[in-house]
Amino acid sequence: MAIDASNVKKLREQTGAGVLDCKNALEKSDGDFEKATESLRKKGLAKAAKKDSRGTPEGRVDSYIHTNGKIGVLIEVNCETDFVARNDVFAELVKALCMQIAATDPISTSREAISQETIEKEKKSYSEDFKDKPDNVRDKIIEGKMENFYKENCLLDQTFIKDNDQTVGDLLKNAIAKLGENIKINRFARFAIGE
Repeated sequence: MAIDASNVKKLREQTGAGVLDCKNALEKSDGDFEKATESLRKKGLAKAAKKDSRGTPEGRVDSYIHTNGKIGVLIEVNCETDFVARNDVFAELVKALCMQIAATDPISTSREAISQETIEKEKKSYSEDFKDKPDNVRDKIIEGKMENFYKENCLLDQTFIKDNDQTVGDLLKNAIAKLGENIKINRFARFAIGE
């Protein structure tokens, strides 16, 4: 099937994938734009996973002050090259992360970054709340409560405020796939009047 160049261009603009990748995806999906997009997304996420071990010596520090002037965020996001750090797509990602942090007030970037002390404190609290339940039931409840705790408090596990169909982790993986470099959220701080 002959693939129209305008469709290749449209798919490239939407996904950030290379021209040849877009053309191949459209050919494999018999011109079905949705299937081609999904195929490129999966391919991009697989590439993103491979980049995870690469170093991130460059990046940018950015800030966000909410319109009421009572909440502010400072963030450092790292990437592999200065070229990507100055890219508009990277800048938009960093700004979106700042707004996410301002809106949701996470306590850490990932589950691994939460102290064991905090995790044990949460588990103990849930255990006491459900002490009347049988052990196996209580363990399942605690497991579910901890999943919710992570989704609320770990930035990468949170639902993205601008798109409820993806997490912040998905947003980051998509940016890695689109930009072709490893990206890490190194640290952030959220400030609010009275906190």
